[in-house]
Amino acid sequence: MQWFNEPPRWRHNNEEIHVTVGAGTDFWRKTHYGFIRDNGHFYYAAVTGDFTAAVKVRGAYRELYDQAGLMVRVDDAHWIKTGIEFVQGVQYVSAVVTNDFSDWSVAPLPNPPAIWLRLVRKAGAAEIFYSLDGVDYTLLRIAYLLPAPQAMVGVMCAAPDGQGFEVVFEHFTVQPIHTEESR
Repeated sequence: MQWFNEPPRWRHNNEEIHVTVGAGTDFWRKTHYGFIRDNGHFYYAAVTGDFTAAVKVRGAYRELYDQAGLMVRVDDAHWIKTGIEFVQGVQYVSAVVTNDFSDWSVAPLPNPPAIWLRLVRKAGAAEIFYSLDGVDYTLLRIAYLLPAPQAMVGVMCAAPDGQGFEVVFEHFTVQPIHTEESR
């Protein structure tokens, strides 16, 4: 795995990735706010074909838009990020889908200590699921993502308006989906 925009401090040991998120970081393109930011932290592996990515995320969110979760990225204009986003004191499960322009969808959560995420990439689609217990998953969104033979997939975090925070990613995995399963 490698970093796109390495954070100020981090360590990867056994099944955990600990990150100190840098201030003023984000992933966003154009829509609503009118700017492009591509300086969030993204720890990823290159993956060929269809896959399922999963991770458990715990963060010390405290400032507006503090965020952490999963990301799949084809290039700077085609990507999806999903996870927790902290808005006005509430943790939201969030998904931003970017096909040149970013959109944003959220659902409020009861400020859980952790969230489990699963992202399934099948050709030009991504299915996003979340869980509060690691057992029962809820579909958050199905979205289009530019088909490409290879994509980057991993964990992401950012602190657009805040001074940064601490986040821990646990048990990050990426598993290929075989052609028969993806039909």
